[in-house]
Amino acid sequence: MSDIAIKAPHGGSFITRTFAKRSVRPGEQFGAPGQGRAGTIATGTVIFTLALWVLVTNMGWVKPLFLPSPQAVFAKFIQVATEGFAGATLFEHTWTSLYRVFGAFSLACLTAIPIGVMMGVSRVARGIFDPLIEFYRPLPPLAYLPMVIIWFGIGEFSKLYLIFLAIFAPMAIAARSGVRSVSTEQIHAAYSMGATRSQVIWHVILKSAMPEIFTGMRIGIGVGWTTLVAGEMVASNRGLGFMVLNAAEFLASDVVIMGIIVIGLFAFSFDALMRHLEKVLVPWKGKV
Repeated sequence: MSDIAIKAPHGGSFITRTFAKRSVRPGEQFGAPGQGRAGTIATGTVIFTLALWVLVTNMGWVKPLFLPSPQAVFAKFIQVATEGFAGATLFEHTWTSLYRVFGAFSLACLTAIPIGVMMGVSRVARGIFDPLIEFYRPLPPLAYLPMVIIWFGIGEFSKLYLIFLAIFAPMAIAARSGVRSVSTEQIHAAYSMGATRSQVIWHVILKSAMPEIFTGMRIGIGVGWTTLVAGEMVASNRGLGFMVLNAAEFLASDVVIMGIIVIGLFAFSFDALMRHLEKVLVPWKGKV
């Protein structure tokens, strides 16, 4: 085996330095697949996409009805933030949607994670909850939206409940999967050292399942934002989903794209926060 490590060149163009191979970490002769930071490439992708958007719209290659320019979208953002749209300002639309999504997400965290853990450690709980969750999980929210309206009306609770159902299933399944993936040797080692069943569940099983629980939370909040638009289709007068749907009826493409960007920014920011919390709370992920 050669002891020579492949190092990135110090000179050369920006592209050469960006895509050059990095030296491997100690103990990793050939490097791990996907290892290394992709921040520079991601930033370049965003800049290229924005530049292409500006070029296509300002050159008139696409009509503004189908794709408004970034300048038009930003101007509409300022207008909606100050003057409002469909009877509410952008802050009011945003606050309403955040309340619905994170209210349902918080309720799902309080219920789905414990139930998922119980499904992983108890065959009785798995027999009770698994068939129900697996039955409705593949269904799109629009499929059971009529029944939610019939049961709970068209008030605020029906919207929260619809988003809650969409978030609940992936979080519960992720928690169950995390529990089932815990090493049997770790559990036996804890019992051999005198740990009780509750201590094993809390200190061994739950902590070992945390990476998959965080993954389920990230997936769940993404599904929640998707379901938000469906929930705000019915008897809503505020919310980002309502604003986008209302603007689409009047062919206001700039408002539609502006609303999509706002939703995407909030979803991306929360996902980045969850990834940071995962690094802080689960530092052993990928190392054991």
